[in-house]
Amino acid sequence: MSRLTVMTDDRASSTTLTLAKEFKQRIIASPPGVCLVEMQLAMLKVCHAQSCGKCVPCRDGLGKLEDLLEDVLNNRATENTLALIEKTAKNIELSADCAIGFEAARMVLVGLDGLQEDYISHVKHHRCSGSFEQPIPCIDQCPAHVDIPGYIALTGAGRYEDAVRLIRKDNPFPVACALICEHPCEQRCRRNMLDSSVNIRGLKRSAVDFADQDSIPVPPKAEPTGKRIAIIGGGPSGLTTAYFLQLMGHQTVVFEEKPALGGMLRYGIPNYRFPRKRLAQDIDYILKTGVEVRLNTQIGRDISMEDLEKEYDAVYISIGAQTDKNFDIEGADSLNVISAVNLLRDVGLEKRLDFSGLKVAVIGGGNVAMDCARTAIRANAEKVSIIYRRQEKDMTASPVEVRGAIEEGVELFTLQAPLRVEADEEGKAVALWTQPQISGLYDRNGRPKSNKADKDPIRMPADIILVAIGQDIESEQFEEQGISTKWNRIITDEGGKTTGNPGVFSGGDCVSGPATVIKAIAAGKVVAANIDEYLGYHHEITVDVDIPSPLMNDKLPSGRIHLTEREACERKNDFDGIENAMSREETIQEAARCLRCDHYGCGVLRGGRELRW
Repeated sequence: MSRLTVMTDDRASSTTLTLAKEFKQRIIASPPGVCLVEMQLAMLKVCHAQSCGKCVPCRDGLGKLEDLLEDVLNNRATENTLALIEKTAKNIELSADCAIGFEAARMVLVGLDGLQEDYISHVKHHRCSGSFEQPIPCIDQCPAHVDIPGYIALTGAGRYEDAVRLIRKDNPFPVACALICEHPCEQRCRRNMLDSSVNIRGLKRSAVDFADQDSIPVPPKAEPTGKRIAIIGGGPSGLTTAYFLQLMGHQTVVFEEKPALGGMLRYGIPNYRFPRKRLAQDIDYILKTGVEVRLNTQIGRDISMEDLEKEYDAVYISIGAQTDKNFDIEGADSLNVISAVNLLRDVGLEKRLDFSGLKVAVIGGGNVAMDCARTAIRANAEKVSIIYRRQEKDMTASPVEVRGAIEEGVELFTLQAPLRVEADEEGKAVALWTQPQISGLYDRNGRPKSNKADKDPIRMPADIILVAIGQDIESEQFEEQGISTKWNRIITDEGGKTTGNPGVFSGGDCVSGPATVIKAIAAGKVVAANIDEYLGYHHEITVDVDIPSPLMNDKLPSGRIHLTEREACERKNDFDGIENAMSREETIQEAARCLRCDHYGCGVLRGGRELRW
């Protein structure tokens, strides 16, 4: 008999791993509208099933927690029950022997805190806090609530112009979102339960690429109301509001500080990611509705906020986040220490950058830092390095952007915190000193904090230092006019109305803080509807597009079509667009992967699509 045996694949183990993966996919794609307390109980039961049974807190305690959650769901609980759940979970967390027990208890505590309204609703009202509708997952995740299954079906059928028209019912920037949207809609795509999410952004790209944009007419406008609305800021949020208010019959006037419209779409995103000629497609279409534009106009210098409130029936402030956060280290005021916002603004103004023979250090780990680094590569820098205080996996930048930067020759220096800037006798930066870090406890956002490591500082030669540590809002001029602010952000209610200033609304980054383009567009849509109501109207936005019926194809696992990019060795030498669109063949195949949740899975009976708003 052998003393030892060679390990072989165990069928039961491999099956368990497969089921665990599928269970994870199901949790990720869990549809909106389900009972969150019931979901937490289901996850707790899975954790309890993993218990080895050796320690009492895990073996018996998790079972007691299950009983208490059952009481909540079966209307037997009181507020004392919630206190008992918290006390029991804390005891298990402190006394369980291993992660199976104490992490399960921690999950309950996190849920008890984050789902507090749901628990209280079950206890006091014997029902879930939310509605019993199950909205279409991708539409629910889209901040602007674009009819995603509808335009996917139209795109798959080759009706590209209709697909773009349907998108514009809720979002007047289909081209921008086709190229740069972070596609939160894909997170809950029910296709994740089968294989992987539908490439929603890629299909939108096909729609806008294959459509004859010039042949798409502007939607019919309501009768003129005689009302005039001033919009401060010509970025995506302001132009979205202007577009929809024009369709509602109101006249809008956009005041833009810079020489061209677009906001951060123009002055914050390099041409290689979003070519300016594609931005023009969206802006030109919006202007066809009759929007008036005043460029090179600064509020407080060329016209006062007080004058706007007197002259116009309503005012919308959508100034975005156009300035930098303070970079507070020794030597930060040295020459050639440049803010990311200023660099990308120069690129947007089509100023020529030449970093030939220079070493460039970029501080930050977000998409803006990647944009700066990849811009420096295209400006012929000798070496480009990104310095980040956490690990690569903790970067807030899109993994696609990080990978693209590395492919183009950017070096990542992680777990390094900026310490000071070394300058020469003329005050020019010559090096960046960094302090090595060590990962610590996780913060409230689920990322490990970085702590000073017991290592000597590192000197990194750098002729140019680009600071991309975040953006801020310049709201002082509005605060002086009585607009309430907090932490430089303008304070509004959930409908975008400011406090103490009737007829003044605000939205986008200047309210939420720096966010995504689609969130700015969503804010503009919300405010357009609420300004219309404020003015005493109730105009509805609709579109007369018929959606194709679902395909009767089998829903078998199928590979996702990914968008490709030009070769790194080629694309890094110019500012031309880097991404390749799908072919028509790929578009048809990818569109067929959509499970049409607007027709199946409660989409029609509960929730369903919004035909008008």
